[in-house]
Amino acid sequence: MGAVVHFLDNAETYLCRTLLAVFVTLLFAQIVSREVFGYSIAWTEELSVYMFVWFVFFGASYAAKLSAHNRVTFQYKLIPQKLATLLEALSDIAWIGFNLYFVVLSYDFVFNKMNLFWKSQTLGVPMKYIYLVLPIAFTLMTIRIIQVNYLKFVRGVDIQDPESQELDGLIETGLENKAEKSAV
Repeated sequence: MGAVVHFLDNAETYLCRTLLAVFVTLLFAQIVSREVFGYSIAWTEELSVYMFVWFVFFGASYAAKLSAHNRVTFQYKLIPQKLATLLEALSDIAWIGFNLYFVVLSYDFVFNKMNLFWKSQTLGVPMKYIYLVLPIAFTLMTIRIIQVNYLKFVRGVDIQDPESQELDGLIETGLENKAEKSAV
């Protein structure tokens, strides 16, 4: 049971790694085929583009899990911590609302409005399967936002995005260096 939970908790990581490895390999094979053998494998480019798009959307979900999405946060350092926490929670609620609305729109588009005969140019795959990434990724992103907020507000875990952690570390190192120099 623990292995299943661990896999699901890291699903985006595994998907992103796999997608990245495969589409880079396909592009490399395409370059070698073109440059060495003078032959172009047409389907590799199209598949690589679709895999890259899926990679981006699952990467966005992974970033939500890390609380690492680009957002303006400098203003939170200028106001009291409780107000900053409240405003950050409200912005996450708005983000969840947007995501859920987009899930509904994309689901409706993929399953109700998309022409069943639309197929990808080279692969011949129904485009419905390509666009399916939209409701899946935005649902995962919503789950990850809720997960991060649950960890923050219910479990009391201090989750900081990796850049903030690195910046805080650099600031602390700089302050320690200043303190050492002034002590000498």
